[in-house]
Formats: sequence, C-alpha cells, structure tokens
Amino acid sequence: LLFLQERDVRDYESLDEKTDEVTAHFHELSAEIKAAEKRLHEIAALKTHILDYIKTRDVYVDYRKAGYSKKFLEEHREEITLHQAAKKVFNELQITQLPKAKELSEEYGKVLSKKKELYAGYRQVKKEMQEYVTAKHNIDTFLGSYEKDRAVPETKKQKEKKDMR
Repeated sequence: LLFLQERDVRDYESLDEKTDEVTAHFHELSAEIKAAEKRLHEIAALKTHILDYIKTRDVYVDYRKAGYSKKFLEEHREEITLHQAAKKVFNELQITQLPKAKELSEEYGKVLSKKKELYAGYRQVKKEMQEYVTAKHNIDTFLGSYEKDRAVPETKKQKEKKDMR
C-alpha cells in the first residue's frame, strides 16, 4: 500500500492502467533492443562477408580466367567457396556497391550506443514494471481473500445438497 501511496495510485482502475502502461513500455523497449541487436549482428556479418570477398577476389578472378577449371577449384576450394558465399549474400541483400568498412563501423558504433542507452532505460522500466505487477498481484490476492471472507456461509441444507451430487 505504501508503494501505491507514494505513486498516488488511489483506485484499482488506476493501478490496472498504470500496470498495463508500464508493461507496454517495457515490451516496446525490449523490442527496440532486440532490433538493435539484430542490426549489430547483420553489420558484423556483412563486414565479415566484405572482408572475405576482398581477400578472395584475386583467386576468384584467376579461377574465371582458368575457365572454371576443376583442378584450380580443387586447389583453391576454400577461397572460392568463401567468395561465392559472399557474392550470394550481396545478391540476397541486393547490394550492387559494397559499403565501406568505415561506414559500417560508424553505424555499428551508433547502434551499439543506442542499445546501451535503451538498456539503461530498460532496466529501470523492468524494475518499475515488476513493482506494479507485484502490487497489483498483492491487491488482487487481498481482494480475493477479502471477498472470500465476506461470502455468505452455506447453510446446512446447501452443504447436504452439494454432498449428494
């Protein structure tokens, strides 16, 4: 009750609204953090593919010049496979011009700092949500037991009818 008084929550409807509001905000922040994490993984994977592509480009050019020779393929299978995998990813992402590693690193830094900022708010909102959910649960439990205590006791005849069924 002290928690509710400190936050000026005077009725059950206000408690229910505030609990829903805080819970919704928590889920929004959670979704934003997950989206940032996803983008961080995408950037890291893209950087890896770009590096693989650049490192293996010369070998792949030589492979093409050799007329896609099976012997050349066997000698340089790892490099050619990496190069083809990187090209496949670029085609799937519809990348016609490779992004610069510096630009990707800058974006990575921005997304990472945004994630850290969101996470600080997330922890605070999570704590607040847990407090409201706990307070609401306690009030529900109290009201449930209060209603149960106020219930009209069954008469002897009503108990007998119940037992006969």
